[in-house]
Amino acid sequence: MPLRKVFVQKPKGSTPRHSVLASFVTTGDLRGLRAYLIILAASSAQNEQGWVTELDSLVWARLFDTDQHAVPAAARTAAWRTLSRLADKELITCDRTKGSRNIAVTLKREDGSGDKYTRPGVTDKDAYLQLPAAFWKKKFDEQIDMPGLAMLLAICAERTWSKFPAERMPDWYGWSADTTLRGLKRLRNLGLIEQRTRYQKAELTPIGSTMFYEYRPARIMRPAPQARPEGAAA
Repeated sequence: MPLRKVFVQKPKGSTPRHSVLASFVTTGDLRGLRAYLIILAASSAQNEQGWVTELDSLVWARLFDTDQHAVPAAARTAAWRTLSRLADKELITCDRTKGSRNIAVTLKREDGSGDKYTRPGVTDKDAYLQLPAAFWKKKFDEQIDMPGLAMLLAICAERTWSKFPAERMPDWYGWSADTTLRGLKRLRNLGLIEQRTRYQKAELTPIGSTMFYEYRPARIMRPAPQARPEGAAA
């Protein structure tokens, strides 16, 4: 599943750097974030209507887990409300089909601008991250919490070993140092990231260096070497 990196963080030189993802984290909307990711995953190909996926509202409810401990009518309503929150963020449009219980969801650009969606890597050169199908097939989406999911997207956006100093995260990504530390701990427990220890020179410290950690996605979270969005040019 490709996702433009601008959803996670705006490009260098932008003020502020944090982007749409921060709005999910600060409001604690885990269901909304999970729903958005599964919508992207379900929208694997463009059709005659564009990037539109139309499903029965109860199917959307199952995808969003709003059917758990709820009667069908309540599950459908909760699914619609979840979609409406995503529409308010200009990430999608959602329309109910007259005479049926179907809901048609149309993707918009991931930066929240409301612009028309295009598949990253196909019609443009926008940088994007990828979440492999294992994230859902292994049910990590059901085990992860908001701090963990936010940090997973941030780490996947870097792909290589990178450091995420907790004190810089409010400026870089828009969430707190505490959220960062809790997210990293959750990801380590789930085996979704790898961690390594590094040192850098610091002449004014007693030992002449300081220690820090770097992180990268675990193998199960890395896309296959040749993985590309459907329709990408060879």
